[in-house]
Amino acid sequence: MRLRYLSAGESHGPALVGILEGMPAGLALSADYIRRELARRRLGCGRSARQAFETDQADLLCGVRLGRTLGSPIAVRIANADQSGEDGPAVTVPRPGHADLAGARKYGFTDLRDVMERASARETAARTALGAVAKRFLEECGICVASRVLSIGGASDRSPLPCPVARLNARADAQPARASDPAAARRMAAAVVRADRAGDTLGGIFEVWADGLPPGLGSYAHWDHRLDGRLSGALMALQGIKAVAVGLGFEAALLPGSAALDPYAWRKGRVRTLGNRSGGIDGGMSTGEPLRLRAAMKPLSSLARPLPSVDLATGRAAPAPTPRADVCAVPAAAVIGEALVALVLADALLEKTGGDSMREILPRLKALRR
Repeated sequence: MRLRYLSAGESHGPALVGILEGMPAGLALSADYIRRELARRRLGCGRSARQAFETDQADLLCGVRLGRTLGSPIAVRIANADQSGEDGPAVTVPRPGHADLAGARKYGFTDLRDVMERASARETAARTALGAVAKRFLEECGICVASRVLSIGGASDRSPLPCPVARLNARADAQPARASDPAAARRMAAAVVRADRAGDTLGGIFEVWADGLPPGLGSYAHWDHRLDGRLSGALMALQGIKAVAVGLGFEAALLPGSAALDPYAWRKGRVRTLGNRSGGIDGGMSTGEPLRLRAAMKPLSSLARPLPSVDLATGRAAPAPTPRADVCAVPAAAVIGEALVALVLADALLEKTGGDSMREILPRLKALRR
């Protein structure tokens, strides 16, 4: 592993902080680039009122000088506009489906706020910021990462990828639900409105694409080097994700091999696949075809019409709390998914190319693509 990263901070504390170690020297990087990615994280229908005042003005604290990375650890700070975490009253009623109860049992807390503040998806702003650095590195290497929403509630976008991966984000970001098909995006947005009126929440499915990858990232030699395992683990570690699929995913289990595998043919002096049912990964390694990952997000745990719960202080039945929260966060999760995928791919690319500076890495990457 060449890249290591950590996040710190609570949802309503002073700030979130991310540290990224292992990024090579000489990469052009600005705080504005990171802020643009953080702004994309706030996109989409169903978001809470907090998105209106959390501007996520990320600051690069170290690791960058005169607009270029130094090869030393990069630290990013994102101040929280709402810093009410220390003053709020104790919370003793857990929300079904959230980390509240399991976290209190694990750490012995009696005030669930001690769990809620760190388990909150607000933490993903730090990972998105660090993923933006990884995306910038991949861009310099000719690799683009993008996403779109495939479904929210019962509304789906079943259209094939409508444009090159490099143009997908511009197309999806223009829609309220980040679907690539405008009609599907409107159906998803309408489903979110209905759920909001009913005091309910919605989950959904998004997909992340990466194009321009060289073959041979990852390895079959050890279980923890397999690229699909590393990517799936990163996405499963995103709050609310319950399933991850590579390529056809679960659909491949329902098909015969003749319909689930990618035949080979000789094209332009090299072996190429006829199709990409594998999603760009075979045997734990990138094939050179576009990478396709899908992730399923459960409905959010904070309902305006709360589910039954129990007050841990009294042992009596009580409704779950109803903090200010999103109705649906699938569009935001797709953007965060891009960041997490970028971190894994950047790590795998650095393993393959070696080098401590962009001056070393880029010629080695060019040789891989010959």
